[in-house]
Amino acid sequence: MTYNWQYQDWPNFKYDLEVLQPLFLEFALEWAELNGMEKGLTKDLEEETLLNIMVSEAIKSAAIEGEFYSREDVMSSIKNKLGLNKTPIKVKDRYAAGIAALMVEVRSTFKEPLTLEMLKKWHQTLFPYAKNLLVGNWRAGEEAMQVISGPLGREQVHFEAPPSVRVPEEMEKMVKWYSHADLSVNDAIGTALLKASILHLYFESIHPFEDGNGRIGRALAEKVLSQGLGKPVLLSISKTIESDKNAYYQALKISQSGLEITEWIRYFIHVIITAQRDSKALVSFLLNKVKFFDRFRDLMEERHAKVLGKMFDAGPEGFQGGMSAKKYMSITQVSKATATRDLQYLFEQGMLTKSGAGRSVRYALNLN
Repeated sequence: MTYNWQYQDWPNFKYDLEVLQPLFLEFALEWAELNGMEKGLTKDLEEETLLNIMVSEAIKSAAIEGEFYSREDVMSSIKNKLGLNKTPIKVKDRYAAGIAALMVEVRSTFKEPLTLEMLKKWHQTLFPYAKNLLVGNWRAGEEAMQVISGPLGREQVHFEAPPSVRVPEEMEKMVKWYSHADLSVNDAIGTALLKASILHLYFESIHPFEDGNGRIGRALAEKVLSQGLGKPVLLSISKTIESDKNAYYQALKISQSGLEITEWIRYFIHVIITAQRDSKALVSFLLNKVKFFDRFRDLMEERHAKVLGKMFDAGPEGFQGGMSAKKYMSITQVSKATATRDLQYLFEQGMLTKSGAGRSVRYALNLN
């Protein structure tokens, strides 16, 4: 199989702008709507929205690569980095702290020019205290860098990156391309979307590091979007990708077999648009949360508020499996009789909806 970097014309990617123009417009409309919604956020809500999205991006980006981190560890790490914890919380998982630190760094330095040194620093941030891994520098050695799947002895090679000896030169070309690319697009939004889509593919095709290429490549796409749009984007690309990561890897595989990448760009912009819609849903959910507590505050006891807060913490997707008497007991440390009585009370007051019966009864937030 011939890979994109093996073509004589590499890295002159080709794409059909006419096919992509409707997607630029679709994103622009979503972007304008979300910006309008953001203006209605209080400082506290803006902070909560940002934290939710950064935590989601950190956790889902790692999950795509088969790494699973505690939400609590990632949240605490991000709060520590942003100075939101009066007393910094000690985080045991250093790799959770690493991905959290990367999220904060990408967001806080989005205006800075993209450089090779920046990418190497990101790698060091992602892998603090890593052993048996070349950290903060390009991969080395003569062994081929391959993306594979399948059982030992029957592995399937999806992609093979350029030899390590070529990586320094390829990365210099990539950064130069980013700084000087003429994409023949007249608006900032179209340029940002094109650059983010192409640069992510470009970076993943070089695969410059021994590990962490996917996580850094997605962070790179976020930086490009933020820089092109003039403000940090409020979306989680990785959350959308992780929901169907097979489609992501398949799109990468197809695109890395040639230089015509219209379908890749279309796929990646769809990912960005879906992530934007998820952010709109989150902002709407958090605005509803404020209205909910303002409306029902005088009807809640402390344990009611604690349980309802936990349910809101689950986000727009809802509390997994719904709230049950058993879960209520676990959260509040009350008896089953009290838990059942409390849940019925919250239902009767209009705070919760109810489904099922008997032991299968479950409750959900009533946001109507």
